[in-house]
Amino acid sequence: MSPRGRRSNRPYEIVERALELSRADGCVVIAEEHSGVNLRWAGNALTTNGTGRGRTVTVVATVDGAEGTASGVVSRSAVTARDLEPLVRAAEAAARDAGPAEDARPLVAGGEPTAGFTDDPAETSSDVFAAFAPALGESFRQARADGRELYGFAQHTVVSSYLGSSTGLRLRHDQPTGTLELNAKSPDRARSAWAGRATRDFADTDPRELDAELARRLGWAERGVELPAGRYDTLLPPSAVADLLVYQQWSATARDAAEGRTVFSKAGGGQGAARTRIGDRLAALPLTLRSDPAAPGLECAPFVLAHSSGADASVFDNGLPLAATDWVHEGVLDRLVATRHGAALTGLPVAPAVDNLLLEGGSSEDLDAMVAAAGHDGPALLLTCLWYIREVDPATLLLTGLTRDGVYLVEHGEVTGAVNNFRFNESPVDLLGRAVAAGRTERTMSREWGDYFPRTAMPPLRVPDFNMSSVSPGV
Repeated sequence: MSPRGRRSNRPYEIVERALELSRADGCVVIAEEHSGVNLRWAGNALTTNGTGRGRTVTVVATVDGAEGTASGVVSRSAVTARDLEPLVRAAEAAARDAGPAEDARPLVAGGEPTAGFTDDPAETSSDVFAAFAPALGESFRQARADGRELYGFAQHTVVSSYLGSSTGLRLRHDQPTGTLELNAKSPDRARSAWAGRATRDFADTDPRELDAELARRLGWAERGVELPAGRYDTLLPPSAVADLLVYQQWSATARDAAEGRTVFSKAGGGQGAARTRIGDRLAALPLTLRSDPAAPGLECAPFVLAHSSGADASVFDNGLPLAATDWVHEGVLDRLVATRHGAALTGLPVAPAVDNLLLEGGSSEDLDAMVAAAGHDGPALLLTCLWYIREVDPATLLLTGLTRDGVYLVEHGEVTGAVNNFRFNESPVDLLGRAVAAGRTERTMSREWGDYFPRTAMPPLRVPDFNMSSVSPGV
């Protein structure tokens, strides 16, 4: 390939060329460059490592008609300059074949381009593991000496997103994302413990600290206790809180609430904003659930990047600036996710979804301090994480799922053993309302949703009467 051909494959040039090719009334192009590295291990030894790169290009074409504006969206991977015209034409054909788009709005007007829009994409490499990998080796040696086995994986990706539009938008965002999952097992595989971390660059992630915590939990599990299903005073660590509140946030859309279909809908009728629970107290504690593109350590795209339209996103909103947003403010529902279309339907403020989530307003206590305060008036449970979470009833946001990798018995302020796993049935909205204590907020990773939504910061919560609906076999 000639030097000119290589240059024409640079992501910003892909965007510019696609816009030049467009014959639609409006066009948005998103070119995303993906770079990733990973490590995997089992039985206290590295098993595989790998690197990868890729590109995805999404073209949104809009066509004005007598009955309204239609949109066509086509995404393809491994796109080069020579592939662009068929991609653009496919998006235009999809727009012509579609009916008027319900969420049609004028495309977001352009402004100053993002600094570095014409620069090469950011990349990751194995260098991100320069300090982590030797520390992981030390963890393997310690685990072998102590008689436990470590399994897990670490991965780091960087996605550089370039967004351009026929209205003059030229925006760029580089998103680094790192995740670590570490599982420790006893040699007979009868005991298992899990810990996970989310990070931007692994500089703040020490596997030895996680291994030490897992060793403590395996020690707790040397005593096994069988408990029946029932309602228990329960401590949820930050990871389990994230498991629940990420799903709650995905369900908190203005349009669905205003149409009476969710837990955020007000009973008794009404229309638009009056049909929603905006202004209702959801949490007895003064907790604030918020998102902020600039949150330290959880930084994410400061503008909308929408590859499809739905209740929580609109391709017409691409490039719309994002701001810090309180969804629940000191216990009171303050905002619901609203596209420009959703805001117009409901009369609520425009509030696009943001790619991070924080729950704040608890005490300065860590999880150990909350354990010390529990189990004095009867047994309490300490969870590790939740998995296989599924929705049972959208009207109440009742969720069901399973506990995993460690449910511990707390008696008189101490962990005294491990108990069997359970299936639970609970609504995160109800849990917020019943929580009697919240600890210190810390960055965490949801076990269930970490691959999709890794940027979270949560406190541990203490919830009386957590509904363990049935006993579940297995570790």
